Amino acid sequence: MNVLLTGATGYIGKRLLPVLVEQGHHVICCVRDKQKFHAGPSVSKSISIIEVDLNKPESLKNIPNNIDAAYYLVHSMSTSIDYEELEKNAAINFRERINDTQAKQVIYLSGIVNFETLSKHLNSRKNVEIALGKGSYALTTIRAGIIIGSGSASFEIIRDLVEKLPIMVAPRWLKTKCQPIGISDVICILTGVLNNETTFNTSYDIAGNEVLSYKQMLLDFSEVRGLKRYIWTVPVMTPKLSSYWLYFITSTTYSLAVSLVDSMKVEVVAKDDKILRLLNINPLPYKECIRRAFRRIEQNEIVSSWKDSTVSGRLDYKISDYIKVPTYGCFKDLRVRKVSNEDKAIDRIWRIGGDTGWYYATWLWKIRGYLDKLAGGVGLRRGRTNLDHIQAGDTLDFWRVIYADKEEKRLLLFAEMKLPGEAWLEFQIKDGELHQTATFRPRGLAGRLYWYAVLPFHGPIFKGMARKICA
Repeated sequence: MNVLLTGATGYIGKRLLPVLVEQGHHVICCVRDKQKFHAGPSVSKSISIIEVDLNKPESLKNIPNNIDAAYYLVHSMSTSIDYEELEKNAAINFRERINDTQAKQVIYLSGIVNFETLSKHLNSRKNVEIALGKGSYALTTIRAGIIIGSGSASFEIIRDLVEKLPIMVAPRWLKTKCQPIGISDVICILTGVLNNETTFNTSYDIAGNEVLSYKQMLLDFSEVRGLKRYIWTVPVMTPKLSSYWLYFITSTTYSLAVSLVDSMKVEVVAKDDKILRLLNINPLPYKECIRRAFRRIEQNEIVSSWKDSTVSGRLDYKISDYIKVPTYGCFKDLRVRKVSNEDKAIDRIWRIGGDTGWYYATWLWKIRGYLDKLAGGVGLRRGRTNLDHIQAGDTLDFWRVIYADKEEKRLLLFAEMKLPGEAWLEFQIKDGELHQTATFRPRGLAGRLYWYAVLPFHGPIFKGMARKICA
């Protein structure tokens, strides 16, 4: 089958793609920026890549007519305050284009809806489902609650809370009930309904076998990790305070924290398990999902992370717009240093950031990350998905990887921190020397004042970092 996959660079899409290829399908991957998409050699012969922006109808002409089915895995939550309207328009544009193709089925991953009064986030997903349901194809809607897996937003937020806070004074929504499900079971369900006529024009709630409160999820997580944690819930935390609480403790963005808190006040419990019985799936227990996630983390085998999505940053841009570092009107800090062992230097460059740190005065980088958090930025908590592998589109603390080529010995980063301007950090080894360049393009007087304010720190930080890389 020819299967169209939207959201191919997202958390679910990256995990679904190799399974579809393994099952013998040809997958047409919809991405907004080809340079952010890296499928890998194991699937490259069985995929096509097209650039599509669902809010730009003209770009949907790139979708071929000879598709048999399509996955709709796109969500705009936290990318804009108007995400409800964006999601609805994207769904309508997608529906109209798919109507003109040969597709018999569209599979939509949504959220569990239990009440007439829904959170803004869940109401938006319901509206998308209604819009998609008006197409000439058969719609299969899979409604999930909390998805647990290495790199998932839910897993990372729970991990941040448990590992950083021995004692929690938490909002009362921690008593809300939900039904978590493992990422491996989600992928089995998404592939199981493909071309399965029994599931046409039907919606299903998907969840594990355990109904837990968010508080119990935190305590179970701490038990698996061998940590003793104490949690008290208080009724005085407003949604806004709760959002700040999540934002400062975890790696989530503030806008995403607002959406999550809004959703966490509503119970997300499955109505039934008919899809599990239909596909003969026995879902993994919550604690086993956690154990599996940590096995992947410990083996450095995280396939995808929500942090690599554009929603974790401050900008929704194409890499090609920033791959050429400007020179006019810019401030630069250039460090050139002789490299005694190029292989070791490249290895250090490719492992920079995250748990490795920045080689020199990492505590100053952490302070800068904390200040960025206070200003509403991403801070350093995104870290990096993989310890020693990096590619364009990945997050690296408060940077986004714009270009990474080991053969060229070049790594280019673009700043996603809050700045009165734009910043790049480039590492390149040529002619036996490391060329480490920090570039800042200021925006107005504030940008120039910022550069001179941090200039006293640049000397020791950048000099020390270059020395350590080349040591």
